[in-house]
Amino acid sequence: MNFNFQNKEIDFVKHRKKFFIFSGASIIIGIILLLTLGLNLGIDFESGSRVDLLAPEPITADEIYEDFAQIGAGYTPDDVQLAGDNNQMASVGFIGVLNPTEIAEIQAYYNEKYGAEPSISTVDPIIGHELAQNALISVLIASVGIIIYVSIRFEFLYGLAAIVALLHDAFFIIAVFSLLQIEVNVPFIAAVLTIVGYSINDTIVTFDRIRENMNLAKRVKGFDDLAAIVNKSLVQTLARSINTVLTVVFAAAAIFIFGGEAIRSFAFALLVGLVAGTYSSMFLASQLWLIWKTKQLNKKKFSSKQQPEGEPTV
Repeated sequence: MNFNFQNKEIDFVKHRKKFFIFSGASIIIGIILLLTLGLNLGIDFESGSRVDLLAPEPITADEIYEDFAQIGAGYTPDDVQLAGDNNQMASVGFIGVLNPTEIAEIQAYYNEKYGAEPSISTVDPIIGHELAQNALISVLIASVGIIIYVSIRFEFLYGLAAIVALLHDAFFIIAVFSLLQIEVNVPFIAAVLTIVGYSINDTIVTFDRIRENMNLAKRVKGFDDLAAIVNKSLVQTLARSINTVLTVVFAAAAIFIFGGEAIRSFAFALLVGLVAGTYSSMFLASQLWLIWKTKQLNKKKFSSKQQPEGEPTV
């Protein structure tokens, strides 16, 4: 499947207000969701324990719940993820740290049942808080690095527009996970950082075409000239963006369907982020740059008019 829009004239700029309204509404809804539902944090970010089981035969989630009910009334898993080709592996999560007595009881039960003790790991509140903090710092550092790089390669307005689009993508993924209450864990953070890289790459390709068309333009005096350049650039990169994202979406969808529970949230975050990243690169970052660049040109015109006669123009 190959899309080609080279010979078509599409006025993206005309719909810029619709793009801004959609993005603004998404952000407002996302903030409301985070304030009401919050995020379903996994034990990577909350205090908790994880029991990793390896059975000699396929097991089901219902069997695991029954096993822990037999161990004791207080052993109710908060999360069960099956893995392996035949579901012979399971990862059982508990919100709250298991004490040494509880760990010993679980190990004794499965040692008797399977002939091997399960691996049990715990995350205390301090470590969970540090993981969440480090994840946020990672995104911020990546954002600062990107805006510096884009500003040097292009100009500051390009970098500013790119970082707004990037933060839009990251927040959109977080809002969707809040809405669906999908567990947020370390693979989720990896997916967000992956989307950050993909989105900025797509945005840079679009900006590179805009800059090239700016250099080829005979005159760029105001909004109409800039709008024509943006529309032309988006048409030239639209086919490339759609073909690229479809290729990656197929791969992410395959991981989501066949990859197992352990990485399903990672694959889903990729799918959501890929769509958001393509949208923001094409219809948000370029439109923001257009508005800001128009204001910059108008400001220069105003400064030139205000300059005393006979004084050289900078």
